[in-house]
Amino acid sequence: MENKKATFDDIMNEVKKYMVKPENIDLITRAYEFANKMHEGQFRKSGEPYVIHVIQVGYILATLRCGPQTIAAGLLHDVIEDCETSDEEVKAMFGEDVLNLVESVTKIGNIEFRDEKEYQAANHRKIFIAMAKDVRVILIKLVDRLHNMRTLQYMTEEKQQRIAAETLEVYAPIAHRLGISEIKNELEDLSFMYLNKEKYYEIAHLVQVRKAERDEQVKLMINDISALLDEHHIQYRIFGRSKHLYSIYKKMTNKHKRFEEILDLLAIRIITDNETSCYEILGYIHATYRPIPGRFKDYIAMPKMNMYQSLHTTIVADEGHIFEVQIRTEEMDAIAEKGIAAHWRYKESLNGGKEVPQKEIEEQLAWLKEFSVMTGEGVSEDAMEYMNLLQKDIFEANVYVMSPKGRVIALPNGSTPIDFAYRIHTEIGHKTIGASVNGGIVPLNYVLKTGDVVSIRTSNQSAGPSEDWLKIVKSTHARNKIRQFFIKQENDRKQADVDKGREMLSDELIKRNLDPALYMDKKHLEALVSNLTYASPNDMYYAIATKSLSASTCVERMLTHKTSTMGNDDLVKMFNRQETKRRNPLNKTGVKVAGIDSILVSLAACCNPVPGDAIVGYISKGQGVKVHRADCPNIANETRLIDVEWEDVIDNKEYEAKLVVHSTDRNYLLSDIVTVVSQCKAGLLHVDSKVDDDKVTATTKMSVVVKDKEHLRNLIANLRKINSVRTVERVIQ
Repeated sequence: MENKKATFDDIMNEVKKYMVKPENIDLITRAYEFANKMHEGQFRKSGEPYVIHVIQVGYILATLRCGPQTIAAGLLHDVIEDCETSDEEVKAMFGEDVLNLVESVTKIGNIEFRDEKEYQAANHRKIFIAMAKDVRVILIKLVDRLHNMRTLQYMTEEKQQRIAAETLEVYAPIAHRLGISEIKNELEDLSFMYLNKEKYYEIAHLVQVRKAERDEQVKLMINDISALLDEHHIQYRIFGRSKHLYSIYKKMTNKHKRFEEILDLLAIRIITDNETSCYEILGYIHATYRPIPGRFKDYIAMPKMNMYQSLHTTIVADEGHIFEVQIRTEEMDAIAEKGIAAHWRYKESLNGGKEVPQKEIEEQLAWLKEFSVMTGEGVSEDAMEYMNLLQKDIFEANVYVMSPKGRVIALPNGSTPIDFAYRIHTEIGHKTIGASVNGGIVPLNYVLKTGDVVSIRTSNQSAGPSEDWLKIVKSTHARNKIRQFFIKQENDRKQADVDKGREMLSDELIKRNLDPALYMDKKHLEALVSNLTYASPNDMYYAIATKSLSASTCVERMLTHKTSTMGNDDLVKMFNRQETKRRNPLNKTGVKVAGIDSILVSLAACCNPVPGDAIVGYISKGQGVKVHRADCPNIANETRLIDVEWEDVIDNKEYEAKLVVHSTDRNYLLSDIVTVVSQCKAGLLHVDSKVDDDKVTATTKMSVVVKDKEHLRNLIANLRKINSVRTVERVIQ
């Protein structure tokens, strides 16, 4: 690309080569005049007037044959940010399309950030999303960066390093993906010079030292090929080309080759008028010179994702010199050098017909459609993660495969049918059960090659991806989608546990004759969660469901919090008030409280009273009246006691009692005890029998269910009759 300090007249000379409509010329002229006025008095680091920068941007856009709105936006791209010009003013003077372009270019750089690395990632994320929406924004940004790189010598060394690194990491790959090799090569070489001056000048010196020798070799080869093509009367033009410095450095570094080993330092390009001639020329060259196996690439039949088309072959000449030969049409060559700008240049309709929209270019870029999907489908808010995905899946993609309908998909090297499936659609990936390549069934870890035609078999009954797929896939896009699937599964499982825990707490409240609606409102839950040191109610519900917290404990804390400041009378009043709101009676114990019609009553778990026992009531904080046996030592010194008594008639109620049996150890002891409990028509809730330390005696603890004290007395009497049983005691804990 021509590197000169252009003037506005140079812009107009270029523009008038492909624009004649007065309104288009006028739009560009007015944009320049406005930019010149608004940037008046502003200077760059070089000391030059700032307007020179926007003129260079406009000129390069014109050489790329961009449309009038794009060139106008290029001239105006800094007026909103640097000149305090309002959006309304730009819209009124130049139209909404130009305003949108200027705003998009401006917004790419205006974000808040915590550190430089985060800023760069977030900024780049904006660039790529903007590109997916309107490729013209990125054309302007690329050209803006190109001119900034040409004048980078005026910046501090620290800024030179930072800007050059960003250019090499982001802008050069974008230019490559858009097929603009002129801009891509210059950005790479300029960045290389600032990032690694020593290596840059070393390679430049090596290239220069051998330039004369190489030029002579290329000249002789051109003469030989020209004679060959003239003999067959083929239209062509032929010339040598030089490899740019950064590409030489990359091959030396990535492939660990010495300078002398790089095959395409000697390169020839042949341009002809049609595709048929391209293949015909290839045939004549292969028939005359020995091709190197594995070095032939047919990018005409299988274009790159940036629309690049050409035949590449590497041959050995008679003297043993190795040449890379590229064969393409004039149109292909224009696309190779200028990318999208060459494929669809701005054309005016002179007969008054409708002009083709500038954004039609996106229809020519299949990869840009894929890119739009990747920027729109569950776009990650994590800028660093997003950058990693784009860097690996878009910029490093070098395997081109096709769907059965001919859709070309670019994937990273080493990709599998699973990567392909997820690039087509997330649900296709999730439901993949098999694949075939070029008509034959292949395993899902099959490594795809450029040119493969891939077909995916899916099933709606598929359970989804396997975790083993994470070890198989190569694209960040596929890996992220698989991980998201498992995260969602885990979240769904956790939500099921949360719902279960919520239900368990509700059941515990109902079990205690408490209204869940009263105790599980926002106020009570916030207090409970805070008291239990959980982050949220859902975390607490999850803990209940997974048994790390009991629903009973939650209810105890709820009631304690609610009644901790109440006295005896207040407690009785509160429980009476609760009772009047409930349909079901609170008291299912068979115990009544003297003088009170209704109150929450429960049997104390320490002494387990049964009908017939002498009992007393204790007003607890939060749990109503706890009924104890009168001889229970746990209430011996309590003062908050009230009179209670068993109801006259108690039907179909059962009561728990705890017993300890001391005996001599023997075979079948536990079996005999269980048999007696069953014969006495008592229930057995729990039994635990252990041999004592003396290895002679045994202690058996059990919880039984009886109807009343007489039933319990009969059971104890029969247990004492068992052979080797010495004592049976009713215990208080």
